[in-house]
Amino acid sequence: MSASATCPAVEMRRLTKTFKGTNALDRIDLTVPEGSVFGFLGPNGAGKTTAIRILTGLARSTDGQVRVFGHDVRKEPDRVREIVGFLPDVPGYYPWMTAVQFLRLVGKFHRVPRRRLDERVESLLELSGLASVSTKIGGYSRGMKQRLGVAQALVGEPRLLILDEPTSALDPIGRKNVLEMIAALRGSTTVFFSTHILGDVERVCDTVAILDHGRVVIQGSMAELKGTAHSSVLVLELESGASMLERLLGDEPWVEGVRQTGEILTCRVTDMAAARNQVPKMIAQGDLSIVRMSAEEPALEDVFVSLVGGVR
Repeated sequence: MSASATCPAVEMRRLTKTFKGTNALDRIDLTVPEGSVFGFLGPNGAGKTTAIRILTGLARSTDGQVRVFGHDVRKEPDRVREIVGFLPDVPGYYPWMTAVQFLRLVGKFHRVPRRRLDERVESLLELSGLASVSTKIGGYSRGMKQRLGVAQALVGEPRLLILDEPTSALDPIGRKNVLEMIAALRGSTTVFFSTHILGDVERVCDTVAILDHGRVVIQGSMAELKGTAHSSVLVLELESGASMLERLLGDEPWVEGVRQTGEILTCRVTDMAAARNQVPKMIAQGDLSIVRMSAEEPALEDVFVSLVGGVR
């Protein structure tokens, strides 16, 4: 059995990259489990693309080590390229080609046997929703190009698929299609998904690392990250009097903030037990009529905001 068969998909150890005396990456330690959809999350400028360039062999680190399924990226670049598929943040295409022609060209670079390439092209066109499209790539929408980009990164049947901001410039429909494509790969291909869009990570990723100012501030499963949130969300819907209840809640030490939308209050609370005990008393004292009171689990946004101060 090869070493890579028992290793994580990606291991970064004390990974450092320095530009003109400034650390773009500062001793990163990171582990990506095999078979996961891994969200590499951080605000713009956090160092995500720099880390990806090192991971794919497009840049060299100043210090530290990166391994892909046990293979050292610096010492075994050819072996790593054989098992990695990559979609950059701004992919390039030959606009005069069709999707079939482009995927066949990529397959030849990967030396995929002809019969196997025929099968791969057909299955990837189905996966990307482009099987019935005969238009040349130059006439594609941005969403279609991104789906084709994921498909080309999969032609060589990589064990690791690296996606750099694949949904950042897409409209809602384009984003939905690309995310569904990524989710369909779960368990069959390890996906390293870099983005600054919190909702995309929450939708498709099972494990996450948050990068800020070149450092990993937290990593773990989605459930583990949400468990670190310092506050919970309580939603209150009233028939009337939401403004009065908002003022009362604002005086409580266990309330971090309240947002009113019509007669619905969304409260961020640090002590849910106190909230459940005190809110009904406030409603009774104000002679208010409540339609619903429900607690929601913390969102990834709560963790992100607490660690890096919000999306920039």
